[in-house]
Amino acid sequence: MKKQGNSLKNLLKRTDWLWLAGSFVCLLVATTKAQTVDETSLKRCGTSEYEKRVLQIRNPNRLHQINELNRRILEAEKNGMSGRQAADETVYRIPVVVHVVHGNASGQIGGANNTNISDEQIASQIQVLNEDYRRKEGTNGYNTSAIGADAKIEFFLATADPNGQATNGITRHYYAQKSSFDIFTDDVLLSRIAYWPSDRYLNIWVTTLQNNYLGYTQFPTEADTLKGLPGESDEFVDGSIIDYRYFGRKTGTVTSASYSLGRTATHEIGHWLGLIHTWGDGDGCAEDYVADTPPTKAANQTTQCRTTYSTCFNGIQTRDLTEDYMDYSPDACMNLFTQGQVSRMRAVLQFSPRRAKLIKSLAALPETENLTINVYPNPAVSDPTVDVQLKGFQSFTVDLEDMSGRQVRKLNYTNAPSTRVSVPISGLPTGLYILRVKTEDETTSKRLLVQ
Repeated sequence: MKKQGNSLKNLLKRTDWLWLAGSFVCLLVATTKAQTVDETSLKRCGTSEYEKRVLQIRNPNRLHQINELNRRILEAEKNGMSGRQAADETVYRIPVVVHVVHGNASGQIGGANNTNISDEQIASQIQVLNEDYRRKEGTNGYNTSAIGADAKIEFFLATADPNGQATNGITRHYYAQKSSFDIFTDDVLLSRIAYWPSDRYLNIWVTTLQNNYLGYTQFPTEADTLKGLPGESDEFVDGSIIDYRYFGRKTGTVTSASYSLGRTATHEIGHWLGLIHTWGDGDGCAEDYVADTPPTKAANQTTQCRTTYSTCFNGIQTRDLTEDYMDYSPDACMNLFTQGQVSRMRAVLQFSPRRAKLIKSLAALPETENLTINVYPNPAVSDPTVDVQLKGFQSFTVDLEDMSGRQVRKLNYTNAPSTRVSVPISGLPTGLYILRVKTEDETTSKRLLVQ
């Protein structure tokens, strides 16, 4: 809902920090074995608290970084990126690692009230994510809305760990020092207990949360790191943290009447992909940077799948999208990402550096300690392929020079992993050329015969 006019400008001035709402926390009533929760009293979310109280304090530039990401996405849309995205059939597959942090000294997995949840419960959550993000027909994630869309984003439990060893994408950690974790003070602690590089994996920590919260997520920015954070923080807190009672679908510890269909993770990962709540947070009627979500006054913070309306601007009444995953409706009400939300999520995968790195790394070649290149076919009658292998992520150039040293082709790659590139040779005279690859610290070259 892109709102216009002076009234919006005034609202923005009053509520700048609210654009940090992409990282959010969800409020719930604490339960015990002996308690029955009155779910009519549950508040699904406490918006912006984690960003406002933690990350913004650590990094005063963070609001600027988030606004810059929004500016770049809006500029790209103005220049026609959204049209190109509509024709983009690429399915992005996100590797997930689930870190289960529990206090079960026996190591037993699964069972009632056991924070060390089962593999089956985790698998059910991954299934829900794929149903929801792919708008899969025949599932709870399907809708017939004219503005509904398949995000073409899928999730899978990682099959290789950061060292290249086989894994099932689940790590388990007994932690006796704490039985539950505070979202405002324990995010770094959780990352110290378990963390895989956030530019290669979506980290999800599943544990017991204090102070009645369902979970929270770090919102992406245009900056690669959270500058100003202590050295041990930074990208290490990038991911989602979800209470074990709301992770998965109707199995194991997931028994809530309102939040048992796995939509907490769907909502949270929407924030990880750059989506803001439909009402823009604060006192509502604010910007969510999505064109096809109607201006909305407030969240559907109830246990009902109800129809509500807002009159945000010019006395015009619009129906709220209470079925949208970025509202606070009960799980059973949710089944919609709009076309605009999908466009924004896919843009964030391009413009937020850590998200972009993750996407690049999925198709990356194995890294090497030193820069190496392989050119084929050679001789070449059409565009040859160059396998560029290097350590980690680096910027590099691929130059093609004739035998007199004149540069005839130049390709630039910024902050890229080991990559397979194609060198255009159309229009070049037959003959011998030098193909040279340079990083900041290394250079290597090979001869290429163009026929």
